[in-house]
Amino acid sequence: MKKIVGYTRVSTARQGQSGLGLEAQQTAINTYAAQHGCEVIATFIEIESGRKNDRPQLAKAIATAKRKKATLLFAKVDRLARNARFLLTVVESGADVVFCDLPNIPPGPTGKFILTQMASVAELEAGLISKRTKDALVAARARGSKLGAENERCRNLTRESVLRGAEAAGKAVSQLAREAYEDLLPRILALRLSGESFAQIAVKLNEDGQTTRQGKPLNAMTVLRILKRSADQ
Repeated sequence: MKKIVGYTRVSTARQGQSGLGLEAQQTAINTYAAQHGCEVIATFIEIESGRKNDRPQLAKAIATAKRKKATLLFAKVDRLARNARFLLTVVESGADVVFCDLPNIPPGPTGKFILTQMASVAELEAGLISKRTKDALVAARARGSKLGAENERCRNLTRESVLRGAEAAGKAVSQLAREAYEDLLPRILALRLSGESFAQIAVKLNEDGQTTRQGKPLNAMTVLRILKRSADQ
C-alpha cells in the first residue's frame, strides 16, 4: 500500500485552535488516500503565514516523506505557498509531491511549469493585497490618523514588558527548532554513542537526504545545536 504524509496549514493561531480550515484540508487528504488506496502515516500541521518560508513542520514533513519513501500530499497548492520560488524548492526537494486540488498534474518539467505559473498568479494576488493595504495606510495617515507608535494607545509597554516579550520570542524560536529536528534526534544520539564526531554525523545525515529548515546541508554546528536544544528542553 502506498504511504502518504499529509501537510496542512492555516495562517493564524486562532484558526489552528478552532480547526477552521484544517478540518477541510484533512478531509481532502483522507479522501485522496481512500480513493487511491493509500495509507496516511503522518500529518504535519503548520500555523504560519503563507508569505513566510520558514516552515519547521514542512521541513519535518519533507524529511519524513523522503525517509519513509512516501508521497507528500497537500490539500491545496495555496496551502503550501504563494511564492513561486519557494514552491519550486519543495517540488524539487526530492520528495514525491502531490496536491489534492491538482491530482492530474504530470510529473517532470511540464508539471513544474504548470505549478510555477499557478504559484506566480497566487504571488501576484498576495502582492496586490499588500499594496492595497499599504495604500490604505498612506491614505489614513494623510487624513491625520495616528498609526503605530504615533498612537498613544500603542505606547503602553514598559521596558520590562519589552524584555519579557523578547525572551518569550526567543523561547518560541528555540521550541520551533527543537520540533523541526526532533525526528533526527534518535539517529544523532545513536551515531554519537558509536563514536562519530559532529562533522561525521552531519555527513551521514546529508547522505540520507536530510537538510536544515532552510533546505541547506547540515553541518557540525547544526548537529551540536540540535543536541544542545534537546538537553535544554
